[in-house]
Amino acid sequence: MNAPAALVWFKRDLRLRDHAPLAEAGRFERALALFVIEPEWLGSPECDARHVRFLLDALAPLRDGLAARGLPLLVRIGSAVEVLTELRREFAFTHLLSHEETGPGWSYTRDRAVAAWCRAEGVVWQEFAQTGVVRRLRSRAGWAGRWAQRMSAPEAVLPGGFAAPPGMAPSPLPTLRDLGLHGIDARVPPAGERVAWAMLESFLAGRGRDYRHALSSPVTAAEGCSRLSEHLAFGTISMRCVHQATEAVIRSTPDRTLAHALRGFAGRLRWHCHFMQKLEDEPAIEFRNFSRACDGLREDAFDRERFEAWCEGRTGFPMVDACMRQLRATGWINFRMRAMLVSFAAYHLWLHWREPGLFLAGQFLDFEPGIHWSQMQMQSGTTGINTLRIYSPAKQARDHDPTGEYVRRWVPEIGTPAYPKPIVDEREALAFARERLFGLRGTAQAKREADAIQAKHGSRRSGLPPSGMRVRRTKRPPVGQGELF
Repeated sequence: MNAPAALVWFKRDLRLRDHAPLAEAGRFERALALFVIEPEWLGSPECDARHVRFLLDALAPLRDGLAARGLPLLVRIGSAVEVLTELRREFAFTHLLSHEETGPGWSYTRDRAVAAWCRAEGVVWQEFAQTGVVRRLRSRAGWAGRWAQRMSAPEAVLPGGFAAPPGMAPSPLPTLRDLGLHGIDARVPPAGERVAWAMLESFLAGRGRDYRHALSSPVTAAEGCSRLSEHLAFGTISMRCVHQATEAVIRSTPDRTLAHALRGFAGRLRWHCHFMQKLEDEPAIEFRNFSRACDGLREDAFDRERFEAWCEGRTGFPMVDACMRQLRATGWINFRMRAMLVSFAAYHLWLHWREPGLFLAGQFLDFEPGIHWSQMQMQSGTTGINTLRIYSPAKQARDHDPTGEYVRRWVPEIGTPAYPKPIVDEREALAFARERLFGLRGTAQAKREADAIQAKHGSRRSGLPPSGMRVRRTKRPPVGQGELF
């Protein structure tokens, strides 16, 4: 019988620090590391070349850091089961070590296939939690306490070195061209674990001092938010490390303004996992309405011309167009403006959330499926339980771009004949949307479904221990990845 050997399968966890599968691999006589660039991901509608560029940039320092510890990182292109089958002929691993993943439909299908392959091959697949998401959760009761307990646990400790099988060397990384990808329309920021930690440290050292105020405006959010969302999405830093570092500063800083700001940020870290838990518990929400009473509400009324105008930032509503153009150019925008974009698509343009959601997933460098699809439905009014929030683009401009600086930057042709007229009459569009949605919510079916959805997915605050996070809060809307970070 072969001696136990471990294969560490990296997915959305591209780091060395606080990496449970790596810590476990140190117990084995032989170990290898693997990252698979999967055609299923590259061909998925939510994948964009900007995501692949960021991924490759994060893999390079990871590969070098692992090599320095004696663990080669193999980078293979292909479907996961095919790659694992081929690799096992070269390296007879007995254990597959990875983090759990709450991903889109293609990765869910992939993981089921890998689980079946492991059973057939006699390979032990050990999965480790890396966020506050609880696998096979039976009830939301006590979830907040479990989150706090997991985030307060000690970090996984990286072994001093590994014993790799002879003849195995780290893989060269493919280029975008090698992968059939060519142009990138957005700027892609630096990636990697060191970059993630530098971003966190600058935020905690004072950049986040105005966080509570700065996060709402696209003028101030780029600097005032933590900007950790893409790093958490790709796992170049762990949620636990962010939580613990934030709590440490809250406890130790004499700067009361900074501490107050960081308490707001710390509270939102739990919301990050809260939304991911929804997709973990009900993967179908990526494809269908939370509330089935909403089925047929918008699906048959989809207007392709309106959708394309929204995607291109030429709706004739300046704040909407400015936000879309910033997003397309940079891959990031703050949460309030994300919510406004989705609200506008859902209520003003009466578009079903699925196609706008796929488009935005490709634009967001920090695309996190659990947060994304929950928020798409929340801002579209199809969860059945959340308050209907219809954003006024004009009010958002008055509140968050009072001088017009932001709009002029991203829509330089405003005020000229080149800028289009509004593609819908706002008053008529919103009157129609309100009539349809408020009428629907009053039906017996919608009320029954709302009770069931709240019981399964609703937030529970019970079980949180006293900490820097436990402060008195005024009522506020739930938040997602952009405003969070």
